[in-house]
Amino acid sequence: MIEISHDLSKANWQQMKEVYESVGWTKHTEEVIRQVFEASNVIALAFCDGRIIGFGRALSDGVFNAAIYDVVVHRDFQGRGIGKAIVEDLLDQLQHISCVHLIATTGNEPFYQQAGFKKVKTAMGRYRSRDLAREYLEGGENA
Repeated sequence: MIEISHDLSKANWQQMKEVYESVGWTKHTEEVIRQVFEASNVIALAFCDGRIIGFGRALSDGVFNAAIYDVVVHRDFQGRGIGKAIVEDLLDQLQHISCVHLIATTGNEPFYQQAGFKKVKTAMGRYRSRDLAREYLEGGENA
């Protein structure tokens, strides 16, 4: 049974670090994880038997715009609809927001398209990391 909570006091930073690491995101320290989740005003933590197995977060102005970040499910629990439940929960929390954006990790675009997301004609980004620029910007690092 999966439970989704919005209560950050239930967060276990070590378990969340393990979730990130299970999908290859190894640069997140517990302190960084705590910092980004505490700075996010919309969260969804997925629990199974009291253990965090996935999560997502968003930033929003509460009226017009929001951006979803870090929808991550532990690799041992993927393919069970948990990521879908997290995204649906975040979108439910943001139901009155007129514009919700996200940047999918490469290869996960179809997952978000199933949740109703579409490519944006005018989206732009700026990355300090050359690796991220190569992966996400049209024209690579020189864009």
